Amino acid sequence: MYQQKTLPNGARLLTEAVPGVRSAALGFFIGVGSRHESAKENGAAHFIEHMLFKGTDRRTAAQLAKDTDAIGGQLNAYTTKEHTCFYVRALDSHLDRGLDILEDMLFHSKFDPADAELERSVILEEIGMYEDTPEDLAAERLSAAVYQGTPLARPILGKQSTLVGMDGGWLNSWQKEHYHAGVLVAALAGSFSPQQADRLESLLASLPSGPSPKTRPAAYRRAVTVKRKAIEQNHLILAFPAPSYLDPRRAQVLLFNSLLGGGCSSRLFQELRERRGLCYTVYSYVADHADTGLLGIYTAVNPEQETEAMEAARQVAAELAEHGPDQEELDRVREQAKANLLMGLESIQSRMSHLGSSALLYGRVREPQEILDRYNAVTREQLRDLAGEMFRMEQVSLSAVGRVRPAGEYAQWLDTP
Repeated sequence: MYQQKTLPNGARLLTEAVPGVRSAALGFFIGVGSRHESAKENGAAHFIEHMLFKGTDRRTAAQLAKDTDAIGGQLNAYTTKEHTCFYVRALDSHLDRGLDILEDMLFHSKFDPADAELERSVILEEIGMYEDTPEDLAAERLSAAVYQGTPLARPILGKQSTLVGMDGGWLNSWQKEHYHAGVLVAALAGSFSPQQADRLESLLASLPSGPSPKTRPAAYRRAVTVKRKAIEQNHLILAFPAPSYLDPRRAQVLLFNSLLGGGCSSRLFQELRERRGLCYTVYSYVADHADTGLLGIYTAVNPEQETEAMEAARQVAAELAEHGPDQEELDRVREQAKANLLMGLESIQSRMSHLGSSALLYGRVREPQEILDRYNAVTREQLRDLAGEMFRMEQVSLSAVGRVRPAGEYAQWLDTP
């Protein structure tokens, strides 16, 4: 059973003691992501994530790595469009040192100008890596097209034109302005002492308060985007609008995504790969935000087979929109989702992540039983209605990367009944 404290400065602390384990996982979840940046600031949150590993007043970058390895710990971070997270996992006997390392990084990083210059080059290489990965490039271009004109359209990594103006001093100021107690959730799970929880609470209480970040609302709009690239396969994503992660139907969306393209027994896999042999990879995914979302269908095929593959995917969607899934499908994906949830929570790091991300994104921690109850309540009729709402061809989008045709030809195909 977890415990939650909201401190006077707005910071939130969630702890969950897990009997019988010897490790602990600690995460700092900050409610600042790429959608909280202005156009000129694009990439700042991710740049700061990198900079916090580059050294502090007490430790060099190499010393941070050595101190983490010396306790057998795991230290990492990630940035999304909605938030940023820094976390450490260590044996309970080394948790104090793990907390010290994480605190040092988050609140005492140097932001040395020379380090910023060096890390900018690293991030530009990271951007190049994504550009060379057609699957990621197709997804990034899709978001840019369907959310055009909003912060959700911008890449998390930023662009060369925006990164070039970010030096160490500017990044330090941006972090101080945006990283404050009011947007911070700390989550601690596993084996820890009351004294360690108190130390973490004291740290949080010492942080300055600040306002909640403001975001511009975003909404899905139909779009077609193509990118010519001299590669063997065409990488395609058909996309439809989907509910946000705050929508009460989220359990329905997740189960629907699983039966549509979540694994080898899914309809897309069985139809496009097993029955027709059109592709090696096909799947669906949900990319949802606080105010909008989309469901994408991805596959990679040779150019001669792309029309047949897209048509097959469209037929699968149309069939679900008209008839919904059968009961066996629903029961299967329901059990998969429940098993994934419960088995995942056997991981201390997953427990920590569940506590922190739920509190930050949903405003409260959703108990496992509540999530299971929501899965159990989903019906075939609900999934049919959801499919009917999403899978309307007048709102389908397309992103294509490879030896592709002009965008107008794809748009014409999408408009063909």
